[in-house]
Amino acid sequence: MRVLIVDDSSVMRKIVSRGLRQAGLKIDDVLEAEDGQKGLEVLQSNTVDLILSDWNMPVMDGLQFVKSVRAGIPEINKIPIVMVTTEGGEAKVAAAEAAGANGHVKKPFTPETLKAALGAFIK
Repeated sequence: MRVLIVDDSSVMRKIVSRGLRQAGLKIDDVLEAEDGQKGLEVLQSNTVDLILSDWNMPVMDGLQFVKSVRAGIPEINKIPIVMVTTEGGEAKVAAAEAAGANGHVKKPFTPETLKAALGAFIK
């Protein structure tokens, strides 16, 4: 199981990665990208099973990233995407889901909330 974490904060990428481990989820490898554009570049050269994306990022935000992945080549457009963000308003969540996101986790989170939100996507 390989996870891609897309977040402009290197500290938050480490927190998410640590949270995955603490949740006891079976993750073999974690890839990172600092914005949506870099996330697309990672997807072009790596096989990924799950994407965790922030919403607010420079260059390409999380919503545009989701739209780009969903409009992309068949090898990547079916990868589950979960938004990990402070954006928890119903309109924002609905917009992310309409764009193709499969769920969301609100920051701050605990390993337990990560496990509950991501368990269905991790074999």
